[in-house]
Amino acid sequence: MANNHQNGAHGTSNSHDKTLPTKVTVSAYYRVHPEDRQTFIDAVIPEMTAAAKMEGCVYYAFAQDLTDPDTFHLLEGWADKAAYERHEQADTFLTALSTVVKQVRIIDRQGIRYDIAKQHIDDPRGKVA
Repeated sequence: MANNHQNGAHGTSNSHDKTLPTKVTVSAYYRVHPEDRQTFIDAVIPEMTAAAKMEGCVYYAFAQDLTDPDTFHLLEGWADKAAYERHEQADTFLTALSTVVKQVRIIDRQGIRYDIAKQHIDDPRGKVA
């Protein structure tokens, strides 16, 4: 099944596997004007769905903050730089970007792209008895 993920054959949003080799990650957040929240969500859902199916997408998750409904967190994982760049040029990404830029009042936004040299599996559950 891990092979299917790397080839872009994702099932549900829960089927991503963050332990797969990931060379590029993106971590971002957006705080949007409350009146533009639904426009933002409607623009992001088709992009999120399409990105998760792209070849080289390890995971792509856009989620609403649990404590602030106007804040959204994005976490992307790409097998390599080429996959990330294909995504950045995809029609679905450019359409969502255009909608958000033109129709959504972004109150705050930060985004960081990381080039990953080494991955470590993180499981702190062993710290509790």
